[in-house]
Amino acid sequence: MAAGGIYDHLGGGFCRYAVDEYWLIPHFEKMLYDNGPLLFIYAQAWKLTGKEGYRQIAHETADWIIRDMQSAEGGYFSSLDADSEGEEGKFYVWNRDEVREALNPEQYRLFAESYGLNKPPNFEGLWHFFIDKDPAVPSQIGELDLQNNLQLISTAKDKLLKIRNSRPWPGRDEKILTSWNALTIKGMTMAALRLNNDSYIHSARKAMGFIHDTMWNNNRLSASYKEGKSHLNAYLDDYVFLIDALLTLLAVQWDTKWMNFALELASVLMEQFYDQENGGFFFTSHDHETLLQRRRDFMDDATPSGNGIAVGILLQLGHLTGDQKYMTAAEQTLRVAWQSLQKSPHAYTSMLSSLCAFTHPPRQIILRGNEATINRWQQQCYKAANAISMRIYAIPDNASELPGLLAERKAEATTVAYICDGFVCKEPVRNLEHLISDLKHQAQK
Repeated sequence: MAAGGIYDHLGGGFCRYAVDEYWLIPHFEKMLYDNGPLLFIYAQAWKLTGKEGYRQIAHETADWIIRDMQSAEGGYFSSLDADSEGEEGKFYVWNRDEVREALNPEQYRLFAESYGLNKPPNFEGLWHFFIDKDPAVPSQIGELDLQNNLQLISTAKDKLLKIRNSRPWPGRDEKILTSWNALTIKGMTMAALRLNNDSYIHSARKAMGFIHDTMWNNNRLSASYKEGKSHLNAYLDDYVFLIDALLTLLAVQWDTKWMNFALELASVLMEQFYDQENGGFFFTSHDHETLLQRRRDFMDDATPSGNGIAVGILLQLGHLTGDQKYMTAAEQTLRVAWQSLQKSPHAYTSMLSSLCAFTHPPRQIILRGNEATINRWQQQCYKAANAISMRIYAIPDNASELPGLLAERKAEATTVAYICDGFVCKEPVRNLEHLISDLKHQAQK
């Protein structure tokens, strides 16, 4: 996907889908709901594999979101149109002579060879870039040549992006949608963790602050915002995606305010969306306007299943707080969806992921102590752990009024780590070397 034409090789970010069997030509519209989850996936892929290409794509996509899609207020805009000046893709495609004129001969030779300009035109007599030959891995190349190639490509991209940015831009849909913002906050937070980039966590916190301050009113969430007005009663996806984003944010940078916000959202989720008779969650709230049919979907669509994400976040909240109602609702939702999962498992990947978390709870570590020390412990633990589902919450010793089981994970005179797999917890660990050793031992199993 990242080598093909749906990825923007100059500006970063992914277009909506490909229109050909080789994935070279996209529908040029860029959607936030694609790019938030893809950012999350590429950041995780970089952690799992160490492949530089995954890190680069995550970095470029996060930068594009901040640069072109984050409003001054903090929320993320919805999309960039496919068309500019009445023509689809006009903003993105190139005349070969235009590229040749913009670059010096050495830059052009390498860029043309790498991004398909030596091939016939692929879009209405013009060229849309794709990686035809990866400049980072040509055969028989030495390290000095590799670094030179990468520098030449980087400089060429900067020159071409500057030219492209001077063109008339596609239109931008400046609605700020809660569910899509939540997906992007989660992706941006994971990019901050895996790429060790503070600007990404700042972007995620800014967007979350906007949602909290602007779209959370009278203990109810709004689905949409534009031009100073938030409106529309929020849907299941808005609530569960946002809780999921909050829990991801908390596992990277603790703030009790966000924990309380997650619990407030979960309270509305249980009161207004849960099917008390049968289990599972409706797409609309109990006090929503009356519809011909009230949906309760379990299958993934263009975005993850709201019910699938609901199970995952309820399990996390249950293990963090010890509140059994979350665990019961999660289990009942899985039971309601079970028959569908058995028939067509490929269509229910979000639900299957949550089923795995139900049967094999991912490890969580609660760190308590001095803020600077626990943040250092957290960073080293995330480096040592190979399980990408692990959550490590670094809660400062001055944090007060923690909910449920978190209140029992008390701060001590020295830094302490509470390690739990579901509700099964080990003896507290007070030595960082012992903690790292335990994580490495777990990684070898």
